[in-house]
Order: sequence, then C-alpha cells, then structure tokens
Amino acid sequence: MSTTKQLSNEQLAAIAKALAHPARIQIIRLLLTKTSCIGGEITSEVGLAQSTVSEHLRILKAAGVVAGEIEHPRVCYSLNRDTLLPLSDLLQQIASCHINNEGVCSPCMPEPPKGL
Repeated sequence: MSTTKQLSNEQLAAIAKALAHPARIQIIRLLLTKTSCIGGEITSEVGLAQSTVSEHLRILKAAGVVAGEIEHPRVCYSLNRDTLLPLSDLLQQIASCHINNEGVCSPCMPEPPKGL
C-alpha cells in the first residue's frame, strides 16, 4: 500500500497535462540529471528561446511539478517529488494491472487465446 498523498482525478490530470509537451519532458529529464540547482543553463541545454523555456517552466511550476527558488541573481529549479509521486503511483498501478505475482492475467484483462 502506498503512503503517497492521494490526489483527485482533476489534480492528476493537471500534472499529466503539464508534462504533455516534448520540451517540458526534456526539461524534466534535464532536472533529473542535475545534482545541483540550475537556472539559466536550462535555456542553453534545451536549445529553445529563453521566452519559450520560461513559458514551459511557468506551466510546470503552476502544476507544482517544478519549484523555482530565487538565489539572486538567478532562479534555481528543481523537481517537486511530492507532486510527481501520486502520478508515478498511478502509472505503476497501470503497469502492474495485467499480470499478478503468479504471472496470471488479472480479471481486468481478457484471457489470451488457448495455444499461444
């Protein structure tokens, strides 16, 4: 059983929607590779205009996926794990839905044809 905070369907959908763009996925992957705070280098590493990266970061921040902390003169970005865990839990449930521990198809999946 998960100890992750339960989110409403609307909250999970908002997080998924915020992630639903290739540039935002690229930003998330970039943040996953960094051990320290990064600010302005996101623009150069993503290869988009600063204004475009700022808009993607705004969307990620609005959904709570990314946190931005001001460390004058720059803003440092990091992933908000607490926001992403409920979505991760849901995706793990989906991934494990079809086969139980014995390798048998679960009731939510039709039985495969005999002889395969």
